[in-house]
Amino acid sequence: MRTIIIGGVAAGMSAATRLRRLDEQREIVVFERGAHVSFANCGLPYYVGGVIADRSSLLLQTPASLAARFALRVHVRHEVTAIDAASKVVTVRDLDAGTERDEPFDDLVLAMGAAATSGIPGEGVPVATLRSVDDVDAITEVLAGLRTPRTVVAGGGFIGVEAVENLAHRGAQVTLVQRGAQVLSALDPEMASPVHRALSTAGVDVRTRTTIERLEAGAVVLSDGSRVPADLVVDARGVRPDVRIAEAAGIALGPTGGIAVDDWHRTNIPGVWAVGDAVEKTDHLDGAATLVTMAGLANRHGRAAADDIAGVATAPATPALGTTIVGILGLTVGLVGWSERRLVAAGRAHRVVHTHPFSHATYYPGAEQMAMKLLVDPETDLILGAQIVGGAGVDKRLDVLAVAMTAGLTASALSQLELAYAPQYGSAKDAINMAGYVAENLATGADRTIQWHEVDAARAAGAVVVDVRTAEENEAGAIPGAVLLPLDEIRERHSELPDAPLIVHCRVGQRGHTASRLLQQLGHDVRNLDGGWLTWTDGLEAAAREEV
Repeated sequence: MRTIIIGGVAAGMSAATRLRRLDEQREIVVFERGAHVSFANCGLPYYVGGVIADRSSLLLQTPASLAARFALRVHVRHEVTAIDAASKVVTVRDLDAGTERDEPFDDLVLAMGAAATSGIPGEGVPVATLRSVDDVDAITEVLAGLRTPRTVVAGGGFIGVEAVENLAHRGAQVTLVQRGAQVLSALDPEMASPVHRALSTAGVDVRTRTTIERLEAGAVVLSDGSRVPADLVVDARGVRPDVRIAEAAGIALGPTGGIAVDDWHRTNIPGVWAVGDAVEKTDHLDGAATLVTMAGLANRHGRAAADDIAGVATAPATPALGTTIVGILGLTVGLVGWSERRLVAAGRAHRVVHTHPFSHATYYPGAEQMAMKLLVDPETDLILGAQIVGGAGVDKRLDVLAVAMTAGLTASALSQLELAYAPQYGSAKDAINMAGYVAENLATGADRTIQWHEVDAARAAGAVVVDVRTAEENEAGAIPGAVLLPLDEIRERHSELPDAPLIVHCRVGQRGHTASRLLQQLGHDVRNLDGGWLTWTDGLEAAAREEV
């Protein structure tokens, strides 16, 4: 049997090596149009920034090493230009020799990945994407000759912010151009506010609601008419599934524009599988087709396709959560599942929990605060999504939530998880447990909350905001018009409060919960401001960005 794999990075190489471990007799041929295979593409930005100093460490395997260990025939700089599914032949172009030949197959795996958005009009400034070793070679060559490079990053998504961080780390002046009102559009607006503050503190010039209109000598011209001097443009405006040869061969695409596959990664053409960033996944929440361009899924699905080809597959593909994490200028940003913005757009009911826990016990040095947002189905109490922004500890909480969603745990069940604790690693009531307690209080009706963006409408309808923090905290910053009534004085002074619906708040929501419970039992109609003062101020920043 002869298997041809088109694409030699994450998904393709996972399929090739797994298939070899399952079948020593099979001939396995890999065609990769780039100059490198099995390279660490997620590490590319960090080589640009000098965090990864050794370029060779990005090159995990070579055609020679893959031949020696796995008996794979790997051809780099070879592009498959056509697939004849009926005849089971692919046409391959040797990019160095300029020749073409036909190659027969018994089984075919498509792992072409995604192609970067390209095409900025004009000239006069070098433009590079950030998807291959050749890309970073071109970027570092430009940067090496400049004392303080003037750089423009187009696109504020995950690759864009990684590029910003590493260009800044290298000492470049960075302008970030983002089409939307905020960077990292997958985040809900209030959760993006800490990221915008970090960019501002680092001196990054963030231009939102703006695009690059054209290049000219030594500069980019933006859609608002401004001109930004530039020695280099990093184009990180996004990717699209690379499906050109698949579509031409009659391989079906799905509603997202990616290759449609079944639960075993088979296409509509017998003997043809597809994996990786060019392929649709099944969404965990609604079962619909979705695009998720993540290395973990690409590797997992490449392995699973090999299992099916070899006849040893035991389970269908697990739906995708879209678990994502990125570092940006000292912050860690993690997401899993759906955002509130997406839930609202889909008309799906949801409950929101904001908390601001610390990475570990606050009495132990070095504790860092996080902003955590949990989205919960109000009927089933299942977790619909989560977002976390902070420093240390974000990654492990995100992973716990991803496991909880995969396992079908309810939000309230998070309170019962027995997680590792020592003061330098966590708290006796871990951040995950605390989110579970809040979710449980809401599910049982022990607490009623209001969101930051609902406060103005509630006040217009007659509600009164009550600040239960200390006088010192209130003096440092307060919601305009709020009544100050510190928590420890509520029992004695609650009669001073007006006979109106009350919205209580503290800094992060915990004292607000205590105040809410107390005031409810004293006969008041009261709701707690979810996430407290910190979430409200982040939301206020977000609202200001939206209005610009």
